[in-house]
Amino acid sequence: MPSAEDIRDANVRYHDIAAARYDAKWSIDFEEAGQRRMTKKLGKALGEARTPRFRRALEVGAGTGYFSLNLLRAGVVGEVVATDISPGMLEALTATAERHGLSVETQACEAAELPFPDGSFDLVLGHAVLHHLPDLDNAFAEFRRVLAPGGALAFCGEPSRRGHRLATIPKRFGLMAAPAWRRLLRAPARNGHAEPGDETAALEAVVDVHSFVPGDLVRLARRAGLEHVRVNGEELVANWFGWMSRTLESTAVPGELPYAWYLFALRGYLALEALDRRLLEPHLPPASFYNLLLSARAPERSGAIERAGVPAAAR
Repeated sequence: MPSAEDIRDANVRYHDIAAARYDAKWSIDFEEAGQRRMTKKLGKALGEARTPRFRRALEVGAGTGYFSLNLLRAGVVGEVVATDISPGMLEALTATAERHGLSVETQACEAAELPFPDGSFDLVLGHAVLHHLPDLDNAFAEFRRVLAPGGALAFCGEPSRRGHRLATIPKRFGLMAAPAWRRLLRAPARNGHAEPGDETAALEAVVDVHSFVPGDLVRLARRAGLEHVRVNGEELVANWFGWMSRTLESTAVPGELPYAWYLFALRGYLALEALDRRLLEPHLPPASFYNLLLSARAPERSGAIERAGVPAAAR
């Protein structure tokens, strides 16, 4: 089992390497479609039909800013502070913010050691970050500490244990189908074979620390002193399609695939995501889906903020 320091170092290397191509790899959009998508995702996590507005937000593990920059552009949040342990990701985020005329404060730091005063934020949020954190109890205690009374917490895109296991099926199928798929698209094989050969592939086994059942996330939030905790799930068939598509793409030389393929992959994913949202998410338990969404609230009343079970006054 890697140590917490090993996991941290692997995460820094992995995300520094991935930063340059991250937005293109995941089809990240900072225009109106991305703003609508992230606004709806936050509303879904919070259980609100109409997404509330927040004055000041902290995004933990912000990466290139997909979540918070889109919310900032949409007017859902007034100010954003973005943290990550990867300087490369924060550089990419800053470049995107400048390109869109946005002012964002960034800070390279650990989720379990946030350099902000108590009660600094109305919203603490993140996307696909909790599963990278080795010290979840201290991280959640920090989230609770920096939230203002009544402030909201929302984390989306966390892999469920069942969904993580099921995702191996489309990945295996994608690798099996890759040679025929490349011939059909006349795409050259990456590095002459189907398996990706860059450093990120080797680091993935270290950086992905957790997958969750809903009860795991509920207990973490409640131990930190958060209230009104809720967990729901999203993406089932859309995620299978997405993993198969990305597995196929990983076997081809980057930039050598026809535009029609990317258009097909995006439209297919969006169609299946709508199917999940309308037919499956209202009826299946959260653990059935690939992604889990967590939300909670800081207590309205003031009181001692605890970190890992130790009152603030004792630290």
